[in-house]
Amino acid sequence: MKFTAAQIAGILEGEVVGNPNAEVFKLSKIEEGTEGSLTFLANPKYVNYIYSTNATITIVNSTFEPENELKTTLIKVEDAYQSFSKLLEYYNQVKLMKSGIEQPSVISENVTYGENLYLGSFCYIGKNVVIGKNVKIYPNSFIGDNVTIGDDCIFFAGVRIYSESVIGKNCVIHSGTIIGSDGFGFAPQEDGTYNKVPQIGNVILEDNVEVGSCTTIDRATLGSTIIRKGVKLDNQIQIAHNVEIGENTVIAAQTGVAGSTKIGKSCMIGGQVGIAGHLTIGNNVRVQAQSGIGRNIPDGETLQGSPSFNYSDWNKSYVHFRNLPKIVAEIEELKKNKPNS
Repeated sequence: MKFTAAQIAGILEGEVVGNPNAEVFKLSKIEEGTEGSLTFLANPKYVNYIYSTNATITIVNSTFEPENELKTTLIKVEDAYQSFSKLLEYYNQVKLMKSGIEQPSVISENVTYGENLYLGSFCYIGKNVVIGKNVKIYPNSFIGDNVTIGDDCIFFAGVRIYSESVIGKNCVIHSGTIIGSDGFGFAPQEDGTYNKVPQIGNVILEDNVEVGSCTTIDRATLGSTIIRKGVKLDNQIQIAHNVEIGENTVIAAQTGVAGSTKIGKSCMIGGQVGIAGHLTIGNNVRVQAQSGIGRNIPDGETLQGSPSFNYSDWNKSYVHFRNLPKIVAEIEELKKNKPNS
């Protein structure tokens, strides 16, 4: 798909300086620009690259005035970084602009769906599923019985949505993710074996949630596992049964949240964090990577360590951790030299 400088300037409300008919069909970094690519210059540290770049078109701030001859066509805008981000979003929308039902695919009884549905090959849609408008479900995906999906959702290839799950509007679920699998519930028996506890709840994703690849969100034992509005989950995260995650919280990769824990609004949780079950974590909490959370956390705390404690105290303590062998040696030396009382 090709775009001219004039077309791009129209989208960005910018001014073309150079050839308005210059065409691009790909994006690049300014230092890696090649013929046919579009790039941008926002950081002054990269200004030298604009004179050597082979990118066909470069988006720049309106205040930019070249000091040497340029090979690239400029599009001048108010804010080059914001405009390039807007263009990326537009490009992504165009790239994902698919509709229609590909074959082979299976649509079961009593399914309803809105206009502009895209259903890729080898998808299965279970009974009584309700799908909103402008939904895109990519190939090899499974949607179980009685699932509800809101408008403008995108499910990439290989997504699995178990029965009774509820997905809000404008949600994005990436490949390999499983929503609604059984929670980890087993009752120990006297003979040392375990009986499975039926998991009869569901999962609810509210609006504007994004879930990364190969993440698993378990259904509740009873009631619902709930992911509130605006939550962003990275790849390879485990969310256990009956967990609730508050609005606009973000969680990085490989974090695990055990059952029935409640996480507040606007939290930021780093990668490889382990959170024990049946805890309450407040709003605006920050947890550094690889921390272990085993207690309730009040609003606004920043934590690090395993088990975690106050971030500032952890940093101070870490200085001593690193010097511990030396400190011990000094203590032992003091003991040897201590005069007899």
